[in-house]
Amino acid sequence: MNTSYPIGIFDSGIGGLTVANAINKVLPDEQIIYFGDTQHLPYGNKSNQKIQEYCVKIVDFLLQKQCKAIVIGCNSASSVAYKSIVEKLKNTTLVINVIDPVVDYIISNKSIEKVGVIGTNATISSQVYEKKITSLRNDIKVYSVATPLLASLIEEDNQQLYKTGIIESYLQNEQLQNIDSLILGCTHYPLIESQINNFYGQKMEIVSSTKYIGNMLKNKLTNKNLLHTTHRRLQHEFYVSDYTKNFQEKTKLFFPSSIILEEENIFS
Repeated sequence: MNTSYPIGIFDSGIGGLTVANAINKVLPDEQIIYFGDTQHLPYGNKSNQKIQEYCVKIVDFLLQKQCKAIVIGCNSASSVAYKSIVEKLKNTTLVINVIDPVVDYIISNKSIEKVGVIGTNATISSQVYEKKITSLRNDIKVYSVATPLLASLIEEDNQQLYKTGIIESYLQNEQLQNIDSLILGCTHYPLIESQINNFYGQKMEIVSSTKYIGNMLKNKLTNKNLLHTTHRRLQHEFYVSDYTKNFQEKTKLFFPSSIILEEENIFS
């Protein structure tokens, strides 16, 4: 595995761009190849079997691109497909998910006692956050709430997201009262973090993978002698399974320089 090989990142849509942006800030000399499975978004409402099937196809595509590391930039996919991807690759390629960086932070912060989690149906029903956190710190209480409409509305940039008060209605759930921190268990949610912060009067600690995944990846690449340390001009590559102008526009939020977005039908 060559240090100049790219890092592959994938998600069902734009959510993973928040992850790609975070990684790019920490690792500016690494090339990124991004795949957004816009044909099948959102993953959170799909069966575990379907999510796993989609992930296998995407991983095969990223391997063809000679990616030295693959980042599952989706909580739903991280919840139900991470283990199968690791088993498939048999330690030949570094694989990281967006859940472990958050869990590592939560268990290291001794001030956290009651943490809320919001995410898709797939992520919440897997109970992945509860299982991982409480297995390492049984003094922490975890309260999870499925917020299934948010990812689709964020993806569509639907103004109803703000006009109908749907964010507030989810956060008013009794499970999320009296918590001291809130995990954004979907990579789309950092795009509405300011609204969530406003709901809590800027007094809630908001935890998302975007704050920690860059350093986790850097450490893992360093440990495997795969970190690219020479400064270079990069051309990141962006692919989607179904091209939309909306997705093209959203990429500019995170990668302002002109990028080429290509449609790649890997599911036929």
